[in-house]
Amino acid sequence: MSDTIEITGIRALGVHGALASEQDQPQPFEVDLVLEIDLEPAGRADDLARTVDYGSVAVGAAAVVSGEHHQLLESLAESIARRVLADGRVTAVTVAVQKLRPPVPVDVASVGVRITRRPPPATDLAG
Repeated sequence: MSDTIEITGIRALGVHGALASEQDQPQPFEVDLVLEIDLEPAGRADDLARTVDYGSVAVGAAAVVSGEHHQLLESLAESIARRVLADGRVTAVTVAVQKLRPPVPVDVASVGVRITRRPPPATDLAG
């Protein structure tokens, strides 16, 4: 499938990091999402109920960032991916998480991770 919904630049404050200095106060993070979903039903019907509400997805991603502490950006990205994939219409999601003020010894704009996840295959309960 080549249909996607892209949501970029979701900004939220969160307490994430392995260093003690990162666990004292919230710091800024930015999240980009690319959702793979069949957009034809919504496009034909011009009906929000036939697609994913990107506003709700953005709010959910921001809630993950501002919620539970993660030491690693990788873990934070996994939590966001699980939340997005909870909507069964999403066939895959790419999550990019950027820490905007990373504690590194040189001047960098940000550090980040990018993951792509798909829902686990359905199990056959009859067999």
